[in-house]
Amino acid sequence: MTPAPDKKKRLPLFAILAVIGPGIISASAGNDAGGISTYSEAGARYGYSMLWMMLAMTPAFAIVQEMAGRMGAVTGKGFSALIRERFGVRLTFGAMLMLLGSTAATTVAEFAGIAAAMELFGVSRFISVPLAALVVWILVVRGSFQRVEKAFLALSSVFIAYVVAVFLAQPDWAEVGRAFVVPQIVPDRGFVALAIGLTGTTIAPWMQFLLQSNIVDKGTTVREWALARWDVIIGAIAANLIACAIIITTGTVLYPAGIEIAGAEDAARALAPLAGPYAEMLFSIGLLSASLLAAAVLPLTSAYAICEAFGWESGLDRNWSEAPVFNGLYTFVIVASAAIILLPGLNLIAIMLVSQVVNGILLPFLLIFMMVIVNDRSIMGRHTNSRLNNVLAWSTIVIVIALTVILMGMTVLGIG
Repeated sequence: MTPAPDKKKRLPLFAILAVIGPGIISASAGNDAGGISTYSEAGARYGYSMLWMMLAMTPAFAIVQEMAGRMGAVTGKGFSALIRERFGVRLTFGAMLMLLGSTAATTVAEFAGIAAAMELFGVSRFISVPLAALVVWILVVRGSFQRVEKAFLALSSVFIAYVVAVFLAQPDWAEVGRAFVVPQIVPDRGFVALAIGLTGTTIAPWMQFLLQSNIVDKGTTVREWALARWDVIIGAIAANLIACAIIITTGTVLYPAGIEIAGAEDAARALAPLAGPYAEMLFSIGLLSASLLAAAVLPLTSAYAICEAFGWESGLDRNWSEAPVFNGLYTFVIVASAAIILLPGLNLIAIMLVSQVVNGILLPFLLIFMMVIVNDRSIMGRHTNSRLNNVLAWSTIVIVIALTVILMGMTVLGIG
């Protein structure tokens, strides 16, 4: 009779392991090359001053991710399919066009991150970029959902390198703690622009498409959602902890030395003489893993969303004959993005600017779409938002929309 209690004790752990993945992967993918560059710049330019913002944004990030995951578990449908059913084909087409442009431009930036990381190890981009493109293409197009998910989780785990880098930097933890709870605002345009950038980096519109599609592809239903939501919430918290680790490391090492950087690769190089070669290596490994994860995930998000929106077959377990558009879209974005990064004289800043502007236009619409859908009882049944959830979610949306409008205005006016 003794084995039965042991089995019962093990069942919750097995259940948790069965649903883990989508939340952690989607949140981790948000810490991409552009995100790491933004966090590194925040620490290098302003020290610990922005840590309180990261603490404040964590609940907002978790709320948005939780709603997207819950919609997938309850309906068994992706976000774009629900948008089409609730709002019609025209609005869906416009949203999908902007999403494709945004993810394609950002994927180019991810391959730039791969090139920069490998060049720190002495490998030419003409070798690293085509090889990385081939690896992520084979992984996704030739792999099953379970194998792809395990590979993505493995890449996500490499972010622990940034946590190790924090301890190598040896920050003043009392000062770090104060920065988390005592708001600091630097009265200059650069600080405002970077604060808005942190928000846009933390809550990216493509992440909701990715999370919901992965929930559906994994087969998570409303019965498993009580456990699966912890994967989503923990993923959001863990991703922001990694972001804070990057800010603390650069704020400890680079800010006091007055070292200015233009990207994550600059931060890695600058850390070596001040925090030792291991810090540079850990930052470089983190940048490479982040860029690889996002380079695989972003085209996948486009393929999922567009196919779901127009009723075409999609899924990691579908071969070319079963899902030609899905596999074709993924392949096109990968090949085109990798080819673009090899062009001489590429203006990467312009590409990232286009991506940022498109994301800024798309995010408010998507968040409003999400709130309408998640509160529609004909779609969500008894799993609509509670009153408290709605207050928190709408507050988040108002803040995000306000910051997005400010960001677009500053972009147009050339401020910051």
